[in-house]
Amino acid sequence: MVFDRRESAAYLAGLLAKEATRAFQARAKQSGFAPGQLPVLLELWSCDGLTQRQLLDRLDIEQATMANTLSRMERDGLITRSPHPTDRRAQLVHLSEHGRALRADALAAAEHAEAELFKGFRRFERELLLEYMRMMIANVARDTRA
Repeated sequence: MVFDRRESAAYLAGLLAKEATRAFQARAKQSGFAPGQLPVLLELWSCDGLTQRQLLDRLDIEQATMANTLSRMERDGLITRSPHPTDRRAQLVHLSEHGRALRADALAAAEHAEAELFKGFRRFERELLLEYMRMMIANVARDTRA
């Protein structure tokens, strides 16, 4: 049997991720953030003042990736950090005014990217695809933990 990448879920998932990120990146850049920063922004918009550890736990991101993301976000004026009141080793991550003001544009960019991905899909097809994607992610996560 010959391997055909066009019939490979792993290959197609990687290609989809690359193309979707590329499309989202253009809109995100116009709004003043990077696509990789959106998960952090979403968490802080729902609960400002989290520690880096809390963000790691909520987002399942590697420590080094989170540290780099937060440094870039601080450099870009999206967040500020302050000492934790009871844990000298921890810092609290807060949205800056700029980070808070970015919410509407960032959510609009994300919604536009989603709409582009699902153009031509019927509602049940979208829901079914998302469910299949969650199942595949769970399968892969189970395999990597074993």
